[in-house]
Amino acid sequence: MIGRIHGQLVEKTPPQVLVDVHGVGYEISVPMSTFYNLPALGETVTLLTHLVVREDAQLLYGFLTAAERATFTELIKISGVGPRTALAILSGLSVTELAQAVTRQDGARLVKVPGIGKKTAERLLLELKGKLGADLAVPAGAALGDDQADIAQALQALGYSDREAQAALKALPAGIGVSDGIKQALKALNR
Repeated sequence: MIGRIHGQLVEKTPPQVLVDVHGVGYEISVPMSTFYNLPALGETVTLLTHLVVREDAQLLYGFLTAAERATFTELIKISGVGPRTALAILSGLSVTELAQAVTRQDGARLVKVPGIGKKTAERLLLELKGKLGADLAVPAGAALGDDQADIAQALQALGYSDREAQAALKALPAGIGVSDGIKQALKALNR
């Protein structure tokens, strides 16, 4: 099993990348969340990987974070969800957003992902309940309120990663408004 790839990034063609490791090029499919955070061509990259062996192919999937890879692994365990669908889910939702949707049992959020219908969304919510919501993101009672979700979305629109936005939200006082929250979060992020 190939668990990690470290080498030079040679090609980037969504959703695939080509990583050269000592003269061997590995084609790796990545979710868009990973793709957007990759370094420039020619630079060194490290991807956590998951190898899928099928009768007709050996496919390598790569992720920048352990949480993404763990979520991918949980997703492909679900009947009817293959690696391509799992990549689509991780491309449409961050791990935190997926965990929040599972915690809230918000099927409407999952249906917004291309390729996910109502029945698949219901199956995902059922199968991931207690696995994803508890382990990967939101402790019980800590789901983001509407204002905090708006602040996080604004920070991400400004180019900050989900991790940076979440860290900035933790530093904000409870009950802060959207406008003041964005200002304070930007000050905290620019330190």
